[in-house]
Amino acid sequence: MIDLGVPASEIADHVRDGEWSAEAVTRASLEAIRGREDLNAFLHVADDVALETAREIDQRRARGERLGAMAGVPVALKDALCTIDSPTTCASKILTRDGVSQKTGWRSPYDATVTSRLRNADAVLVGKTNMDEFAMGSSNENSAFGPVKNPWDPTRITGGSSGGSAAAVAAGLVPVSLGSDTGGSIRQPSALSGVVGVKPTYGRVSRHGLVAFASSLDQVGPITRDVRSSARVLEVIAGADPRDSTAARVPVGRYEEACDRPLDRLRLGVPESYFGDGVDPEVETSVREAISTLEEAGCEIVPIELPHTHYGIATYYIIATAEASSNLARFDGVRFGLRVEPAHGDLQALYGATRDAGFGPEVKRRIMLGTYVLSAGYYDAYYKKAQQVRTLIRRDFETAFGRVDVIATPTTPTPAFAIGEKSADPLAMYLGDVYTLPASLAGICALSIPCRPAKNREGRGELPVGLQLLAPSFGEERLFTLASTWEAASPARGNRPPPAGGR
Repeated sequence: MIDLGVPASEIADHVRDGEWSAEAVTRASLEAIRGREDLNAFLHVADDVALETAREIDQRRARGERLGAMAGVPVALKDALCTIDSPTTCASKILTRDGVSQKTGWRSPYDATVTSRLRNADAVLVGKTNMDEFAMGSSNENSAFGPVKNPWDPTRITGGSSGGSAAAVAAGLVPVSLGSDTGGSIRQPSALSGVVGVKPTYGRVSRHGLVAFASSLDQVGPITRDVRSSARVLEVIAGADPRDSTAARVPVGRYEEACDRPLDRLRLGVPESYFGDGVDPEVETSVREAISTLEEAGCEIVPIELPHTHYGIATYYIIATAEASSNLARFDGVRFGLRVEPAHGDLQALYGATRDAGFGPEVKRRIMLGTYVLSAGYYDAYYKKAQQVRTLIRRDFETAFGRVDVIATPTTPTPAFAIGEKSADPLAMYLGDVYTLPASLAGICALSIPCRPAKNREGRGELPVGLQLLAPSFGEERLFTLASTWEAASPARGNRPPPAGGR
């Protein structure tokens, strides 16, 4: 019996050693996906392509060929990552031909760089996961194809925008998925779904083939059940790329090796401002317990200040929306997907009709906001000012990392809330990213890992809580060392959501 809850690194080792066949692992994943369609985690499942890839891997192993680091591991990709052999929709009607079904989604003529690197490492790509439309959202309720449901409690959100990727791993449908993180879209759903999610340093992973939301913030990263598997995946997908000028020419670290290193009196910074008003008491208690455990393991706890953190939300929602208004201008009814012919009018009318039918309310809201802050007479007052504050936030982290090696905070202020609870209040929704946005604005690396879960106040078991760890740019090895130490002691280690119908 194939257990997809086994760490991805172990699955790859089993396949390379011939103990498991890649085809058997892939079939187990596809069967699990079919069995949890109620979660709405996948927009496309590539059954035939995945099985064909798995058989090729088994044949190569039988011939004695050396297999890659991800040999036979089923991987799901967020539907903002281009794949040549399956549709890419960004969970938007505008990237479908009929404005209705993801099955008519746009077909990319190329793979994203991370997609190619996974294929080259012998991963098996089983499908594309649901998300907030164009990665704009914190709950995965903004998908044109319906919300993703949390495996721990299907009445609750799974987080966004990489909600499908997090839910697929949490529910044991795949051992690995890729998400994208612009302001917390890997870390936030990972925290709310009880899995490990990594936002690499900006420039650590190529963005080529990632449909852009906010180009100065977007970053691709792994979501897994354990720290070591995330480390292995990041080693595979990281590194310079001639097709992405922002991909840094910095050597890729030994991330998996870092999981076995001792802490060596690592200095752990704790910003008290992250434990203020708005934090759920159980979230605060759980995160503080984790920090105390790390202190017992050898960390030196150092109080720090990040004084400009409270400007993070306002700063992010100016910069990100401004970049979105520029990036999404390409979706006009001419070059991609949906085309809505107006009854009367010129090319501008075509653009308007297509965008009105194709974009959802949240995407429209952000495009309008971004266009406004870039408009004549407002650029200096809003966009330029936001960039100046972004510099202050980055300097806060630089100052803090002069005193500490890693910073620990909650990932989210609360556990997962009910589907529909905040849909009518965009600001309340945006506040869910208050602890993840600053790291994105600063471009540093960050990781969310489960800590002691909170009680579900409706009496239905427990809800996951995330501990966020932050390190300086290209300090991912520090994150993996510290996260592995915490994982070994975590009361959440090995926790899994109840099976379908188990509530």
